Amino acid sequence: MTVQKSRLEAGATRATRKRHTFNGGIHPDGHKDVSNAAPIVTLPLLSRYVVPLRQHIGTATRVLVQAGDTVLRGQMIGAAEGYVSTAVHAPTSGRVVAVEPHEVPHPSGLADLCVVIESDGLDQAVEFQPLDWRNLDPSALRNRIRDLGLAGLGGAVFPSFIKLNPEGGGIDTLILNGAECEPWITCDDRLMRERAAEILQGVAVMRHMLGAREVLIGIEDDKPEAIAAMRTAAGADTGVEVVAVPTLYPSGGGKQLTYLLTGRETPTGGRSTDVGVQVFNIGTAHALYRAVALGEPMLSRVVTVTGHVATPGNYEARLGTPVADLLQAAGGALPGSTGKLVGGPMMGFELEDNAAPLTKAVNCIIVKHPDLFPARPAALPCIRCGACARACPADLQPFEMYWFARAKDFGKAQSYDLFDCIECGCCSFVCPSHIPLVDYFRFAKSEIWERERHKHDADQARTRHEFKEFRLEREKLEKAEKLAAKVAENKARDAAAAATAAANPDAAADPEAERKKAILQAALDRAKKAKEAVTPQNTESLPPAVEKQIAEIEARRAQADTAVEKEAGQ
Repeated sequence: MTVQKSRLEAGATRATRKRHTFNGGIHPDGHKDVSNAAPIVTLPLLSRYVVPLRQHIGTATRVLVQAGDTVLRGQMIGAAEGYVSTAVHAPTSGRVVAVEPHEVPHPSGLADLCVVIESDGLDQAVEFQPLDWRNLDPSALRNRIRDLGLAGLGGAVFPSFIKLNPEGGGIDTLILNGAECEPWITCDDRLMRERAAEILQGVAVMRHMLGAREVLIGIEDDKPEAIAAMRTAAGADTGVEVVAVPTLYPSGGGKQLTYLLTGRETPTGGRSTDVGVQVFNIGTAHALYRAVALGEPMLSRVVTVTGHVATPGNYEARLGTPVADLLQAAGGALPGSTGKLVGGPMMGFELEDNAAPLTKAVNCIIVKHPDLFPARPAALPCIRCGACARACPADLQPFEMYWFARAKDFGKAQSYDLFDCIECGCCSFVCPSHIPLVDYFRFAKSEIWERERHKHDADQARTRHEFKEFRLEREKLEKAEKLAAKVAENKARDAAAAATAAANPDAAADPEAERKKAILQAALDRAKKAKEAVTPQNTESLPPAVEKQIAEIEARRAQADTAVEKEAGQ
């Protein structure tokens, strides 16, 4: 009764906005009530944190510390490298014990470079400086946000400072994504219920930086408490509207929510910014509030721990917290569990190791059980029923994309707008043949990206080779031109000397020849002086035969010197 009343109250105000409906979508079991009833729990300080240097889309950060260094909470340990990057910070004070590859939560299951910090138990922090965002230069403000490590907390983890500086500007609508449409995940729900005022302060910063005319906060109507809390926090601000959208997966997709709230369709291969809209997640707005109001880097996030655990709920944990400690905070996995998912069941992936740490991208850990996640049946041949196309929220033809991806005809797959696929999993969910369609699409995308990378590398190598050939040819021409100029100069000088000699036969000899003779004479004089300065050694009491040989040698040397002097004098 109370829930129904709250739902009615939530929909009673500001419900006049027209809501559009995108094609497709599904209604999987939500399982939200498993974890959304209890308040957010803050995890206590741990003795050890493992902080990955790559926690966002783009280039990994450049490590700033090494084993043996001491760090403070909030100290930058990884600096942004390149444009699409953002900083990483120490979650507590302590000592860096290693900078080495470590297990991370990633679909590949591969290790990545991490900074391992042993806590000193003091949790001392650097001095945080709040940002005067209203008076700070926009470029300087974005750089500060970059250095504070903000990235999207909705799953894509795109660096926030880039989204706050869209190419070409022209953003008139800011959408805050509170739909949280994927099953089991409730971290945004609890964040909106408990910290709505802080979220709205973060929204004010976003609105200021984007110059947005209006703010639309989209929340699925199965979260009446969150809707009520956000409307209360928005108050009488006519520029902010909280909109309850129908519960339908994937209404939380950026393009889908944009269309639901504004009716604007994002063009193929484009982004919401192409139609004047920018979309941010609830958690990102809250992190931005902490960054500007407190000067605090992104050090923690709220994560849902649910499924087959003793105490499902939402936990605020520091980045770098091992998943094993998160599970322990939730009472541990119950007997009979069969694995763990990072993210939701639709777009998440299997967790390979409980030692993997919490990152900015991890919003949910689900412990699986056969009753909750039965084994997927073996895939059968496609019957071309079209169910996947009807369920696709991006209006694609998944069965066609599947055929070409399976045949490795990636060009044809791409011609069916493969890269418009948001990998939501709706097609796999409804497929009666149980074909893992999204896996094929991910495979095709990765192969295309790899081929594009190889093509780019080959193009660069060809460009470098062509430039080298051009440079060598240019140097060859320059050398030939210099040689030709020198020859012409010598010919001109000789011609001038000949003309001078012909005009004045009694003129002095060629100055160049005189200069060479002077140089030769100077060398002879130096040699003569050097010879005179040398005193023969051990010449006393020599036999007559040796004295005769010496005399003959000296005579020949004197004769040679006389000949050279005569030649120099000519």
